[in-house]
Amino acid sequence: MRIIITFSLIFIIPLYAMSQNLGSIPAELLRPARGETPRYPIDIVIGELGRGNASAAAYSFADSVGTGLISGQMDHQALSSINSNTRENYLSALSRINPASFRIGSGRNEPDGSVSFLVRFIGRDRYITGELYIRYVTRQIRDEDGETRTNASWILEDLLIDDPKNRESISDEADRRNDFYPYERSFQ
Repeated sequence: MRIIITFSLIFIIPLYAMSQNLGSIPAELLRPARGETPRYPIDIVIGELGRGNASAAAYSFADSVGTGLISGQMDHQALSSINSNTRENYLSALSRINPASFRIGSGRNEPDGSVSFLVRFIGRDRYITGELYIRYVTRQIRDEDGETRTNASWILEDLLIDDPKNRESISDEADRRNDFYPYERSFQ
């Protein structure tokens, strides 16, 4: 029993002391102050991540579209709303970088009713940025019985993508612009 208590004291007290010592990082940077909006992660290329002004449903659908695009599967459910030629063009453009992950920037409600998200597809050595447009549509469908039903769903309206870039170019561009994360700027 003494061994367990001694062992606990040896490790618990230093861990508690380390958690109280913030070092050179001010506490204001670690957590938002009262009344301040929370801080979200930022991608160095596309900016703030998260749903932004978009609804949770729009963000969820955009996330499923991104998953469908990096899967490389033509028959992915989120990609079913676009014609097969366009879908094949998107997948072949992304296959040039062999994407392993993606990031979605803050959503924005467009004046025409669509929702747009900045997106970055990340491969091992290269990445592609673009803008994803989705729309919530309702359709009237007539059954075989002659009854009219309303079907509502999100669809992928468009994906505008740039040419692939090397991942090393991100830090080169940031160095040229002196565009660092705010918390890095405080400690340099």
